[in-house]
Amino acid sequence: MAERVNPEKVALNYWLLATDPEEYSYDDLERDTETVWDGVTEYSSLKNLRDIEPGEEVLIFHAGTELAIVGIARITSDTYPAPRGASADEVAVDIAPERRLARPVALAEIEDLPEFQDFDLVTDPDLTVMPVTPEVWNRILELSQAALAFSTQEDQE
Repeated sequence: MAERVNPEKVALNYWLLATDPEEYSYDDLERDTETVWDGVTEYSSLKNLRDIEPGEEVLIFHAGTELAIVGIARITSDTYPAPRGASADEVAVDIAPERRLARPVALAEIEDLPEFQDFDLVTDPDLTVMPVTPEVWNRILELSQAALAFSTQEDQE
């Protein structure tokens, strides 16, 4: 009997979505339990948004005055025409909250670290949708945990 051939599994990608918390924050996403992610109008961000697949995880970055990565969400739909879009080029996806980071990771904290020098959040902060490499993703999660672990150690002295 011939061996069954499995199609090659494609690795899930990671992303970062930026939002002004005064307009829509991670707290709002947790309250709503799911939302339409639309309002993206910049060409490169729209191109990135079209590449997002259901099931992929995204970091939520609070732009505006906070400038910090605050949580993780999951894409729950395919890309579709933006319901409130001003042009036919605009698209949207649905997202749901996964978890809040142990502590926010501020942009100022990562800007000077060598491992982030090619990260779009540092090199092109005007993008609102950007890819995140697995290495950057894991490092951000480590940074989020680092201060928490450090403060716990201090409490035990």
